[in-house]
Amino acid sequence: MVPPHWPAASAQTPSRRRGAVLERAILEAALEQLGSVGWNGLTMEGVAAGARTGKAAVYRRWSSKEDLVADALRSGLPDFHTVPDLGSVREDLLELCRRARDAMYSRPGSALRSVIHECDTKQAERFHAVIIKGVVEPTLKMLREVVNRGMERGEVRRDAANGYIFDAIPAMMMYRSKICASEWTDRELEEMIDQLMVPLLRSGGP
Repeated sequence: MVPPHWPAASAQTPSRRRGAVLERAILEAALEQLGSVGWNGLTMEGVAAGARTGKAAVYRRWSSKEDLVADALRSGLPDFHTVPDLGSVREDLLELCRRARDAMYSRPGSALRSVIHECDTKQAERFHAVIIKGVVEPTLKMLREVVNRGMERGEVRRDAANGYIFDAIPAMMMYRSKICASEWTDRELEEMIDQLMVPLLRSGGP
């Protein structure tokens, strides 16, 4: 018989996690910390507590807060590689915008905004490649494919594949989100596509 003063092991002691399982828990805890307390409030101790592990387990894998956050962002970024193909450039662009909007307000998106807004210039350089490789380049690649497909269908004029066109959607979404505090409803996204992008891309000129 177990003495009544002995704690039940299953209730009191969490199972030991190792390898990829523990690393995933730590990365998830880092994203949670970024979303709740921001870059400046994140600590290795806080991440360890959130992951229900010891601080030493975190430091064995990541020697600095910057290294940990960079890996957490990489692990949490959504898939920006599947290009929608819904039959028209309007519908494809609208779907891309919905995905971008949802990603911006997801937990990884909140974490990324925390890093961008709170880091100083030197710190931000550590995450530049993460943002470029994980967000900017895949987004531009999808936009190019959607526009090129529109050209093949005759919906988009041939000279529309240029940097100004590809910058328009990301610039608008970032501006309205950051400066105007807009969360981009479905109606607002449709208005942007119909009033800005479709006229810019339309075959025969805007």
